Amino acid sequence: MTESWTHAVRRQLGLGRLLPLGGARDGAWIAEAAAGELLRRAAREVTGVHPGPLRLGPAGPEGAEESSVPLPPSALPPGPLRLTADFAATAAVPLPDTAARLRLVLARAAAEGIGLAVTEVDLRVTDLLDAEEPPAPTAEAAVPAPARRATDADEKRAEAAALSVPGVTRLTGALGGLGRAVHIEERQDGAALAHRHVRVEVAVDAGHRALDTARRVRAAVADALPDHPTVAVLVTAVD
Repeated sequence: MTESWTHAVRRQLGLGRLLPLGGARDGAWIAEAAAGELLRRAAREVTGVHPGPLRLGPAGPEGAEESSVPLPPSALPPGPLRLTADFAATAAVPLPDTAARLRLVLARAAAEGIGLAVTEVDLRVTDLLDAEEPPAPTAEAAVPAPARRATDADEKRAEAAALSVPGVTRLTGALGGLGRAVHIEERQDGAALAHRHVRVEVAVDAGHRALDTARRVRAAVADALPDHPTVAVLVTAVD
């Protein structure tokens, strides 16, 4: 029991923070590790660049917005993001030109490939490499354990709806304990009537924009349940 709990905590920490996808009304997030792996793939396409550590965080507290759905554990609120990245490069191309190209590629990959609102990209050259020097190995993104099978009828409906969405490759269960991909809870907002909120964890295909897939999952899950609850989608891995 203790060992299993320890491994679960390590997996969750390995995912990093949950970054907002899209805007305040999108109700979707992606794990920092998954987003980072996609951005490093894009960076490797820049000639002479060997990407290193990469970090995503808020661009500033003044830009945060109120989410339309409850924030998942460890999730950042919607708002602009800052991307910081280290990289090594060869001298085959002047470093300012390489950095400019890398900044453009990372910004485009974040917006068009993932759906992150990155407004700042800060780069740091950490090493100058020989042209023939192979790239150093980089840490692989954390892989969430497969989700445990749902037992509740509505959880099963939500799982089936999420898996029916093009671009969803599997369900994951990295957050919230018990390894479940679907979490359904009752919420009471002040004097308003109680309502249900659903959180769904998925892995998506790298060929699909994470934000677009998450939006479709939200709609499918909400439509699959009779009370049409609010839905938050977490992309915890990219396959």
